[in-house]
Amino acid sequence: MNNHQIRKSSFILFISLMSFASAFSQSPWTQKKGEAYTQIGFSTIPNYTSLFGDPNFDTERSITDNTFQLYGEYGVTDKTSIILNVPFKNISTGELTNPGATGEPITLEETVSSLGNVTAGVKHNFYNNKWLITGQLDVELNTGSYDDLSGIRTGYDAFTFRPTISAGRGFDNFYVQAFTGLDLRTNDYSSNFRIGGEVGAKALNRIWVIGFLDVVQSFENGDFVPPTDNILTGLYVNDQEYFGYGLKAIVEATPNFGVIAGFGGALSSANNNVPREAAINFGLFYKIGKK
Repeated sequence: MNNHQIRKSSFILFISLMSFASAFSQSPWTQKKGEAYTQIGFSTIPNYTSLFGDPNFDTERSITDNTFQLYGEYGVTDKTSIILNVPFKNISTGELTNPGATGEPITLEETVSSLGNVTAGVKHNFYNNKWLITGQLDVELNTGSYDDLSGIRTGYDAFTFRPTISAGRGFDNFYVQAFTGLDLRTNDYSSNFRIGGEVGAKALNRIWVIGFLDVVQSFENGDFVPPTDNILTGLYVNDQEYFGYGLKAIVEATPNFGVIAGFGGALSSANNNVPREAAINFGLFYKIGKK
């Protein structure tokens, strides 16, 4: 399989849409001029009560974190694409995790539906000779919300600037790609180092099976301290870190339309302030202008 075929079949790093991750592409493949890739996604981490930490700790209430996501990538030239990612969060806090504990609960049972951190970006392919090398710059906007009664936060209370370098190559019915970059955050949040990658193989006609890794390590250089209510939910707090992994499958129903499904989890020894539950993901994609 050549690079053009791989670029048509492998697109979004549809990682986990966890509360600590965004789900848009870190792929080195760009869209051709005038062509576009669009995706509607849904992810859920249902009814979790525990977060990774040192030591691990419980949230005050059970939490269900749902994300609906619209993603688009458009080819300005054959080597340059622009990106827009719009997450809509629906987060609920439910029953008390330890109902027999003494004292009045601090957070309330509530459901909040609001935007997450909307992201706009651009990526440009600098090298394409069997291997591709691409640079990308994304800006994550401070479009989330915070409910101080329930402690529900739907996005980081900051702007994030995310420079990334990615590389990849397509082989016969097989491809590999990897990326590394930074999350540079404002408002006294710590910045992060990121690295990850994925390997995909064509299992059957029009079906791809893909494994991925995504690692985020905080520089711990920020002094942001969230309110107590927010600490008790752990949603978009400071110094979140994870070693994420997962599997996904892409089924191309037609050359331009298909389905994505998968799950993502995290290894306990390398995580901080993130849920101790896997995320389940579903998505539909459509390619515009593809021939």
